[in-house]
Amino acid sequence: MPMSEPAPVATHPHLRTPDDARLAEAAGVFALLSDATRLHLLWLLALEESDVGSLAERCTASRTAVSQHLAKLRLAGLVEGRKEGRFVFYRLSDGHLRRLVLEALSHADHRVTGEAPHD
Repeated sequence: MPMSEPAPVATHPHLRTPDDARLAEAAGVFALLSDATRLHLLWLLALEESDVGSLAERCTASRTAVSQHLAKLRLAGLVEGRKEGRFVFYRLSDGHLRRLVLEALSHADHRVTGEAPHD
């Protein structure tokens, strides 16, 4: 029996059967999320925008490492920078990414704590 297109869900107005381009784009996002430091940075940016120095302190990575991770994330369009004086403040590019990061870490929390999964 062939699979039909999933019914659109109010919270997912863009939901449709993914084509190769969408699958490749999503796989690229997940590849970037597979690095624990980048995931930590994205979690911090899901909470608030921040500069390199503050991010380095909060995720206990060097400023150089944080800058390199942010450059990759910026090139991929996952974060944006806003210059203020001599500082650049980074933020997530959109709410889809914010929800993805928070849901991934919520899922991880359930796995680590043994708490039952839920919707």
